[in-house]
Amino acid sequence: MAVCDTPEEAFGILRPICVQLTRTQTVEKVEQLQAQLQTVSGSALQELQQYVLFPLRFTLKAPGPKRERLIQSVVECLTFVLSSTCVKEQELLRELFSELSCCLYSPSSQKPAAVSEELKLAVIQGLSTLMHSAYGDIILTFYEPSTLPRLGFAVSLLLGLAEQERSKQIKIAALKCLQVLLFQCDCDAHPRSWDVLEQKQLGDLFASFLPGISTALTRVITGDFKQGHSIVVSSLKIFYRTVGFVMADEQLGRTSEVQAEPAVEHRVAKLMVHREADWVKNTGDKLTVLIKKIIECVSVHPHWKVRMELIDLVEALLLKCSQSLVKSAGPLLKALVGLLNDESPEVEDQCNKVLRHFADQKVVVGSRAFADILSENLHSLATSLPRLMNSQDDQGKFSTLSLLLGYLKLLGPKVNFVLNSVAHLQRLSKALIQVLELDVADVKIVEERRWNSSHLIASPKTSAAQPRSQIQRRYFRFFTDERVFLLLRQVCQLLGFYGNLYLLVDHFMELYHESVVYRKQAAMIVNELVVGAAGLEVENLHEKHIKTSPEELREIVTSLLEEYTSQENWYLVTCIEAEEMGEELTMKQSGPQAITSGAHTCQVTSFPAFSKPSPTICSMNSNIWQICIQLEGIGHFAYALGTDFRLLLMSALYPVLEKAGDQTLLISQAATSTMMDICHACGYDSPQHLINQNSDYLVNGISLNLRHLSLHPHTPKVLEVMLRNSDASLLPLVADVVQDILAALDQFYDKRATSFVSVLHALLAALAQWFPDTSDLGQLQEQSVGEEGSHLNQRSAALQNRFENNTTAEDVEQFLLNYLRDKDLADGNVSEFDEEEEQPDPPKVEENDTSPHVEPPLPLHIQIATDVMERCIHLLSDKNLRIRLKVLDVLDLCVVVLQSHRNQLLPLAHRAWPPLVHRLTNDDPLTVLRAFKVLRTLGGKCGDFLRSRFCKDVLPKLAGSLVTQASVSARAGPVYSHTLAFKLQLAVLQGLGPLCEKLDLGEGDLNKVADACLIYLSAKQPVKLQEAARRVFFHLMKVDPDSTWFLLNELYCPEQFIPPHPALHPVQLRGATGQQNPYTANVLLLLQELQ
Repeated sequence: MAVCDTPEEAFGILRPICVQLTRTQTVEKVEQLQAQLQTVSGSALQELQQYVLFPLRFTLKAPGPKRERLIQSVVECLTFVLSSTCVKEQELLRELFSELSCCLYSPSSQKPAAVSEELKLAVIQGLSTLMHSAYGDIILTFYEPSTLPRLGFAVSLLLGLAEQERSKQIKIAALKCLQVLLFQCDCDAHPRSWDVLEQKQLGDLFASFLPGISTALTRVITGDFKQGHSIVVSSLKIFYRTVGFVMADEQLGRTSEVQAEPAVEHRVAKLMVHREADWVKNTGDKLTVLIKKIIECVSVHPHWKVRMELIDLVEALLLKCSQSLVKSAGPLLKALVGLLNDESPEVEDQCNKVLRHFADQKVVVGSRAFADILSENLHSLATSLPRLMNSQDDQGKFSTLSLLLGYLKLLGPKVNFVLNSVAHLQRLSKALIQVLELDVADVKIVEERRWNSSHLIASPKTSAAQPRSQIQRRYFRFFTDERVFLLLRQVCQLLGFYGNLYLLVDHFMELYHESVVYRKQAAMIVNELVVGAAGLEVENLHEKHIKTSPEELREIVTSLLEEYTSQENWYLVTCIEAEEMGEELTMKQSGPQAITSGAHTCQVTSFPAFSKPSPTICSMNSNIWQICIQLEGIGHFAYALGTDFRLLLMSALYPVLEKAGDQTLLISQAATSTMMDICHACGYDSPQHLINQNSDYLVNGISLNLRHLSLHPHTPKVLEVMLRNSDASLLPLVADVVQDILAALDQFYDKRATSFVSVLHALLAALAQWFPDTSDLGQLQEQSVGEEGSHLNQRSAALQNRFENNTTAEDVEQFLLNYLRDKDLADGNVSEFDEEEEQPDPPKVEENDTSPHVEPPLPLHIQIATDVMERCIHLLSDKNLRIRLKVLDVLDLCVVVLQSHRNQLLPLAHRAWPPLVHRLTNDDPLTVLRAFKVLRTLGGKCGDFLRSRFCKDVLPKLAGSLVTQASVSARAGPVYSHTLAFKLQLAVLQGLGPLCEKLDLGEGDLNKVADACLIYLSAKQPVKLQEAARRVFFHLMKVDPDSTWFLLNELYCPEQFIPPHPALHPVQLRGATGQQNPYTANVLLLLQELQ
């Protein structure tokens, strides 16, 4: 379509349609005009602006009713003209503004007219385009006192549409148009900067609209959340920009107290506002009420962009209106700090950014009024904090603590004004103590035990990635949300960072001593205070704040360490087991205490003069958590001091190692985490490195404490942990200590055997790991057994070959000759020729070797293992079941360590045999299980040394027991596999086969084993027992394949044997061919393996 660039051409095209429209106002004519306008260039249209606008304005002002569609078309066409041209005349701007505004007004109802949504959108767009088309300074002439009625009328219309309309599109359009009228539009075409006089002129004018704008927008903002977040965001933006402009301290400071007479009509002059002191005070009070309503609603708005806009509102009003809205400062700051821990990261980041900006601008610290307001708010919050923590739900607690955290961040060092008040410090501390109360009713806390002997940490590289260990999961009485606990920790850290650390630590340690109820919470708070004082996890908004010096921090940590590790706070009752409880009670009280213990029960009885109630589950749980928190505190102290903590290792490491060996799982885990924290803080690669580097004074402490074992009953645990987490380089250092342990065991075997045996177990486990056996005794023994039984292997191989090939008469003859020769050998009928052939050569003796044989000194670990095994032999008959079980484990390890030194092992095995047999044949089933494990190890390491003993003392009873229990297991149901009897059967079956092979049992003993295990090949037995029985026969096949083959075929014969020659009688075995029985499946499997 051709474009008309000159006014003449454009006039020629537009004149006919303009004349027609003036004569007849129809929608079609307006649409034709708009179509023609699109062919005219902007410059040509600018020259013809008023000519084109005349018919459109005439249509709007024509008397009589008009159709809405016509008005809408006219307004849209007018908007098109204004978007392509500039309004350069003041009067034209005013008239067009009034004419457009009147399109939405109903004179009869004095409210926005009930017109279509399309017309409303068109008029709003027209007003916005008109204001943007105002040229240069023309826009300022519009904002004069004389135009106040027109402007106020439009503002009222737009506010009414934003508040009352249902259409979201109209609401947003009305708010954007309102932004344009109030010079808050974000487009580049709008003027941005004004001089001082222009700002005052606009401020005085907008002050007249402030009550209406603020109240209407407050109703929109606090309306239903369903209206959409964009409407609330736009309303908040207009609210704080308008209030920030009208109530700006900079403008109000230049306002004179005497109002100049405006050169306007009296009617208009009444609408004018003079922003003097009284008006500012009254308006500020009213705005405070509205701001509180807005904050109350917006701070909990579900959409994060609305909460983000609230931060901008707070920032704008506090920076621009700190004097005029001084009463709103409290609610505004409260709203800001309440968003510090918002669930949205964008809101949280923006909130922190604004707080840092406030700190840089000294908005709070530099303003006495703001500091007083914050202090007063903190005073008030501290006063009501105990009540709020007791009555609010988790979300309420989270909001309240977020508020407290924000106040602390904003006040910074000035928080000491509140802390120096005894009443407020007590209120604050009692609230923290109250909300941090732990739930200690769970029986699992005291029930969970540490049974394994694993290392403190599996991989140092894994731990190096985490600079600080995770805090153990806790359950609190008054909240369940983890965010609340995180906030409480941040609050305590900020108090430690900005507050007087000496004052706070003293106050909470007084509460620590005041009551057992407060002790755990006080310790948790003190731990976080120290971390906060180091400034490691605190965001400092006040750069000039001087944090606690390292020397002062080390002094405080030293005193706390002494308090935590003192006897009355470190050795608490955590279990009701006889020996350990006795140790704790010995540390806790000086009165005589009688402790009686049996194999299965324990009872604590006190003399009446020193009578104390027995510990309850709750009290033991509480003690466990108390120790865990104190251990965690030591880790926090190491984290806070860094490498300076090396100076305190001598007083901290030993107690931590004591607790690392504790049988209570939570305590052991806490001590392990503390060890890792110490490693990271002091620069050690791993706990092993830490222990090795400090082993000298640790060993010295163990040695000294062993001399006063009644005062230091936990000493063996330290050595136990050291052994489990070190290497062979530690052995020379602890050799003397091990002798001290053995001497103490000899002296206190009836009182403290459990702890000593645990140490010995750790020691032997370490020796077995550090000094693995280099000479493979197992292979040598297997080789000797193979040589002795070579004829059996040869015979079985020949038999197999005969089965594979066709058997001839000569083969049968040779087989019978070999059989007769072997029978003669077995009966002792040997000819002299054969004896001479089989006589081995005598060993050659060196002529020069006349000196007596001198044995070299034993290695240190062999000496230690020998000494330990001697003690184990004596303790095998202890009346305590736990001790017997532990001693059997230690004995098993002793055999492993001594296997390469048979001269030491065999005499000790000879001495250990009688009590071991007693454990195997006449003891608790648990002990029998453990003793059989030791027997298997002995059989594997001692070989034929034990053959006759085993066959005489043990095998008959084991075989008898298997036969007796077979009928029980055959009838039992699926639950039987969980019983101790089943486990014992399974263990014996699994161990008999290797024992028969290792000990090279004779034919008669093998028959006993086979007869006892044969019953378990029945399909009626549990599957696991069948599998174990099959493994026994696999081992028997290696020792005596012929007898095993014959025995299995006697049970079930899978095929009929045909004689190789008619002269021989047929062989008939008892296992009938083709007839199924319960043994069929297992026998077939074994025979397949044998072939």
